[in-house]
Amino acid sequence: MEITWYGLSCFRMIDRGLASVVTDPYDSSLGLPEVKLKADIVTVSLDAPGYNYVKGVKGPRRVIQGPGEFEIGGVFIISILMVPKDGKKIKIKPNLLFVFDFNRLTVAHLGSLSYVPSHSQIEDLGAVDIALIPVGGGGALTSSQAAEVISLIEPSIVVPMHYKTGKEDLELGSVSRFLSEMGIAEQEPIPSLKITKSRLSSENQVIVLQPAG
Repeated sequence: MEITWYGLSCFRMIDRGLASVVTDPYDSSLGLPEVKLKADIVTVSLDAPGYNYVKGVKGPRRVIQGPGEFEIGGVFIISILMVPKDGKKIKIKPNLLFVFDFNRLTVAHLGSLSYVPSHSQIEDLGAVDIALIPVGGGGALTSSQAAEVISLIEPSIVVPMHYKTGKEDLELGSVSRFLSEMGIAEQEPIPSLKITKSRLSSENQVIVLQPAG
């Protein structure tokens, strides 16, 4: 399959013979290039301009913006509503996490997750091969929180998202801070991630993507 990042938490995921997916299309008023994509499935993790610009995605697409289990075009999707379970009254908007199964290759998109989930909430995700995780703060996980979440999920591949690339009209941290938190040297971003189940490594790997467009 191939995963392409467009900025913030917007990705396009495609795999041969399966439905295509776009996650969290953003409104260009945030400073990024206008989203002009086609997909069979659009997922929305948060009802806010940085995540819900559905009309930027063309085609007879199916929009998922609530919890549940779905099977569309050969892609199995679990959407989980994440709310803190520690009893604290934290003022956060409900956030959806999505787990996509592309022929047994599982991708977890953590949306605008803003806190470290409990162990039971992490278990709800099941086994995760690739984690798309916010790292730049701005209402979502900070770099240190992201590193903690990764240690709980234990994916094979981590793709950071929702960080400052220089275009967003948002207060976000850099991906460098996250890489430092993970004990990783600076990386040259790649245009997209092309991966198969058989090519996954037993060791955790961080892949930095270059925003398309």
